[in-house]
Amino acid sequence: MMKSIKKNLVAGAATAVMGFAGAAQADGLKIGALMPMTGGLQAYGVTSLNGVNLAADQINAAGGVNGGKLEVVVGDTQTSAQPGVAAAKKLVSVEGVSALVGALSSGVTIPIAQTVAAPNGVPQISGASTAPAITSMDDQDFLFRTVPTDAVQGVGMAELAAEAGIKNAAVIYVNNDYGKGLAEAFAAAFTRKGGAVAQSVAFEEKQASFRGELQKAASGGATHLVLIAYPESGIPILKQSLEGGYFMKFVFSDGMKANDIVDAIGAEYLDGAFGTTAESAGDAAKIYQAAFEAKYGPTEKPYSDTAYDATMILALAAAKAGSSDPKAIRDALRDVANAPGEAVLPGEFAKGVQLLKAGKDIDYVGASGPVDFDANGDVSGTFAHWVIENGRFVTKKVFVPGS
Repeated sequence: MMKSIKKNLVAGAATAVMGFAGAAQADGLKIGALMPMTGGLQAYGVTSLNGVNLAADQINAAGGVNGGKLEVVVGDTQTSAQPGVAAAKKLVSVEGVSALVGALSSGVTIPIAQTVAAPNGVPQISGASTAPAITSMDDQDFLFRTVPTDAVQGVGMAELAAEAGIKNAAVIYVNNDYGKGLAEAFAAAFTRKGGAVAQSVAFEEKQASFRGELQKAASGGATHLVLIAYPESGIPILKQSLEGGYFMKFVFSDGMKANDIVDAIGAEYLDGAFGTTAESAGDAAKIYQAAFEAKYGPTEKPYSDTAYDATMILALAAAKAGSSDPKAIRDALRDVANAPGEAVLPGEFAKGVQLLKAGKDIDYVGASGPVDFDANGDVSGTFAHWVIENGRFVTKKVFVPGS
């Protein structure tokens, strides 16, 4: 059923995929990895790139794509729109990549999609951009994501807050598409659960002081602070909150799930704080985690699995198309990612190619969970409820918000 979506979206396209054996052959595949190696999301840049590289290593060990190697070219987005767009333009125009993985920040992903990916007809899959605004974007069906929207995460955060007995919370959020969208989704869902949002305060990144925002957030008598931020700004906000006695109890968004926070603040001040992040608990997740830890060691940071999935799906789509043509890859994405079809798990690229050559349908089951793209390029996904205990991020459950 889901695979028919793509046919409806691109029915008139002359470049529609003709099947694995019918498309023009091309040796190898070059993709661009748009990663925040600097800036506010730097803490996640390395681990996300590790996810991309792990997929590339496995794909190349299995024989590569269409008779050639998968090459990954990295562009540093600096967690900022202008350098992100510049990096994307270079990857597309100079490096000649056939697809893009990234960016992480929604505020970077959106302008890249609008000014680079869609106008040039290059598929783009983000593993971390969660802003609800992406769902309704006019991206000509070139922007996809392997992480669920914050319209879902906000519901999950509200459910956990209600379960914890929180009645009155304040929100401080980074003033961008990610922060605003998640703050609004949380507030709406928390209110429906009978809670109250005393204050909802935006902040700009790279400020020297956040005491004004903290004072305003604390003015409504809230018992907990819901912090929607990245570590670069989130750490000083936490320090100033604790030093000024504004808040001592915290609920975090996915952007704050990083060891750097505990290292900077101290476990004794954060024990009991909790939050959400997209996470899967299936066999595919376990296979991926074992492979990732064997190569890079353990990590508690999110987004490496979703970056891995984006890379695997693009490579399988190129194999399905038998081509490195960007539009042909785009047209094959739902064919390899969506049910029905024989399941292909992380590390099973060779199996997927063999099935495609035999004319079989495949359904890539991701490290981050099912990655069935809907008409908007979104996935549903599941979320983890994690708690900081003795300085460690401990997953308490994996759940479907609103279920």
